[in-house]
Amino acid sequence: MVVKKTDLIEIVQKILKLDTQMRFAAIIDSKGKIREAIMQAGKTNLKSQREEEHFCKQVAQRRAMRKEFDRSLGKVRYIHVEREKVSQMVIYTKRNTVYFTMEPEMPINTKIRLITKIKRITSTL
Repeated sequence: MVVKKTDLIEIVQKILKLDTQMRFAAIIDSKGKIREAIMQAGKTNLKSQREEEHFCKQVAQRRAMRKEFDRSLGKVRYIHVEREKVSQMVIYTKRNTVYFTMEPEMPINTKIRLITKIKRITSTL
């Protein structure tokens, strides 16, 4: 199934609308190229565009590295990195990686609920 650019924009917008504390959402291809990304209106980007692109390439590289442990440990469900200024989440779909950030003060049970919703929204990717 080929996903059109307009579909990707709609998916990223849906992710950001899930909670007011969402900051950024991106869909990344297997090589780390950003297919679509949106910063939440009113939020300040903590990285420059160049840093964002570099980070996304690293996300793709880490996915490839984690894959070697799928057989023994099972597939990755999600990745959660808690930083002082931002919470970062990564979800793997069949052909893409979904990367999104949120405010770090968000309760963990809210984060888990968001992950579940985002997995449903992105299941066709």
